[in-house]
Amino acid sequence: MRIALALTVTLLVFALLMMLIRIKMRQHKDLVNRMEYFSGSAVRLRQQELRGVRTAAVAKDRFREFVRRAGLFVQRLQHRGNSMDFKMQQADWPLLGSEFEVMLAIFGAICAVITLAATLEPLMALLAFVGGVLAGLLFLNIYIKRRQKAFTNQLGDMLTMVANALRAGFSFMQAFELIAREMDAPIGREVQKVVNEVNLGATLETALENMQKRVASPDFELVVTAVLIQRQVGGNLAQILDTISETIQERIRMRREVMALTAQGRMSGIVLGILPIALGAFLATVSPDYMRPLFEEPMGRMAIVIAIIMEIIGFVVIRKIVDIKV
Repeated sequence: MRIALALTVTLLVFALLMMLIRIKMRQHKDLVNRMEYFSGSAVRLRQQELRGVRTAAVAKDRFREFVRRAGLFVQRLQHRGNSMDFKMQQADWPLLGSEFEVMLAIFGAICAVITLAATLEPLMALLAFVGGVLAGLLFLNIYIKRRQKAFTNQLGDMLTMVANALRAGFSFMQAFELIAREMDAPIGREVQKVVNEVNLGATLETALENMQKRVASPDFELVVTAVLIQRQVGGNLAQILDTISETIQERIRMRREVMALTAQGRMSGIVLGILPIALGAFLATVSPDYMRPLFEEPMGRMAIVIAIIMEIIGFVVIRKIVDIKV
């Protein structure tokens, strides 16, 4: 508990300090800009800004080059394919999986150094390193989930545009090129990848299946199936896409209604999961002697283990209850 509390406090203090420093730097920069403007040194200020931009660009280029070389070294050490490469494709990040692993190690090392400087305990620094790496992986997974959700929300509009383009005399690939130009990310980016793959010689079926693997959308799987069947047996693809679009829009509406109806249950699960940890941390800070038997006595440690197991079980059960698939 003390280790987790110290790590949490260190990360929160670091984030707060960084936020305050950025606010102060922004205020100072605005003040300097106004003073330079009214003193007639706008040209000199612009030159200083350009020098600062060039210095920052050089630092970014050096960091990118270091990450690239370290990623190549990590890639040579791996004898099999890196599953993180597919994660980078799902997130649409311009990185190799090995490069992202290097960045995770750097972030974990920064967390470890900060924790070691704050606590002077190597064990806590090691835990901070692991926590930093896990936090990076958690951020990646959350980003991918949000991107896939945004893709699903855009899918109905995309199908409507494709159907209208087909009625106007466009071919399916021309309609996809229109989508890639006109629609925002993530759907515009994913459609552009399909167009690029087809232009490089891949079949449309392969490109659509690769896109489905990246977005992992059951709704888009209906689209892929409909397109493949239509290419084999024929039919009015525009009408089929209109029907699928209506179905997807209705499913999205139902999902939103379900999310609204289960919001209280989901929040209850979060509160019940955080409340015992927060209360234990508060008591350990306010009255350490009161909490000491819980950590030093065998029965107390057993109670902690049982409590953690029951917390996990309760959280999982609540999540299963409110996680309604539509």
